[in-house]
Amino acid sequence: MKKRKKTVIAAIVGSSILIGGIWLINEERYPNAPAFDDHFTRKFLNKDKKVDDGFYEFKSKTGQYTIWFPEEYQMLHNASEYYSVNGKSYENWSASCSKVDGENKSIYYIKVEFSKNDKKSEPIYVKGLFEEQLKNNNPKEIETSHTRIYYDYAYAYFEGTERHVVHNSKVHLPNTYTAYVADKNSNKVIEFSYDSIGEGTETSQEKRKLWFLTILKSINFSEGKSRE
Repeated sequence: MKKRKKTVIAAIVGSSILIGGIWLINEERYPNAPAFDDHFTRKFLNKDKKVDDGFYEFKSKTGQYTIWFPEEYQMLHNASEYYSVNGKSYENWSASCSKVDGENKSIYYIKVEFSKNDKKSEPIYVKGLFEEQLKNNNPKEIETSHTRIYYDYAYAYFEGTERHVVHNSKVHLPNTYTAYVADKNSNKVIEFSYDSIGEGTETSQEKRKLWFLTILKSINFSEGKSRE
């Protein structure tokens, strides 16, 4: 009987070691980056496609677009307000990154909302978005071969419950960015926003703007029936 127990125990220990070894091998297959430390986030990322320094390709669960995802961010997913998807027509997700420097804690957020809008009403959507987010209905505009990109940025802060927006970068470096990216060949659009919270979160406007535009220009809408 004792010999039998020892055999069973040995088998259990052996199985545990084997399972643990397989788990470690699987974990080592992923890049050493915060994005891949989160099991939810890694479901969207192509671990074999580091598209640029600090970015991996993100593939939407709608199958309608890809975008470059910053490797230091992780997706938020413990509530529907952070992640939701509806077939191939809608997806909403948020991601964050936090950094601690002494007593100062900085938090950075990105939010992406994919949907389909009537192209004829694009000026109305764009005007409404930037008026609501940045109190400015005349955003900057650039184009890629496949997309139209509207964007702007400012410094935002609260006094009590009232939100104030400052557009003078010489007074305050921007800490909030908003963009509207429209596919030239379909009715697919993405609203993209970035916010930073904390003391000294932004140290260079040019670097942040370059980072922001790099992500926007990386958006690639898939071809399909929605093309007009």
